Amino acid sequence: MLNDILAVSGQSGLFKLIAKNSNSIIVESLETAKRMPVYQTTKVSTLGDIAIFTTETEVPLVDVFEKISKIENKAACSIGKGASNDEIKEYFEDVLPTYDKERVYVSDMKKVLSWYTILQAKNMLDFEKKAEEATTESSDDSKTTAPKTPKKTATNTKQTVAKAPKMTKTAAPKVTQKSMPRKAQ
Repeated sequence: MLNDILAVSGQSGLFKLIAKNSNSIIVESLETAKRMPVYQTTKVSTLGDIAIFTTETEVPLVDVFEKISKIENKAACSIGKGASNDEIKEYFEDVLPTYDKERVYVSDMKKVLSWYTILQAKNMLDFEKKAEEATTESSDDSKTTAPKTPKKTATNTKQTVAKAPKMTKTAAPKVTQKSMPRKAQ
């Protein structure tokens, strides 16, 4: 669901991938529909790869969006851009009570809420579809069998190590310097 949506470092908003080039990709803004190149030196993340730190583990962003959707009753986010940092922290604690308060910053919370608002406005949050995808993935996993590992045999378990021949030291020939008379200057 969120694997097609990109967050581009240094750019506000969200983007979708349009085309790939040898040294860049072309993305389109979800808000303005404006296209732009993004070069290899720019950090790009798919929303499907982003997770929020909690005190126990990491929670995928799609799960956070689903919790926001339940709180908002599938409507747009009630916290606006003008909300204070304390209001944002309080709201985020309602959404994800166990978020790591030392590693999740207010700026991260603002991004998550902004992204939710963008995706909600574009009707791109379909959590029923997410559940169906998870069900089909788990049924596909159950059909595959694990590769068989070779059985260990109870043959000789001692390993023989070849010993290197002993090296004998030979005396290096002494190099003597002949004293040369100095030239007078």
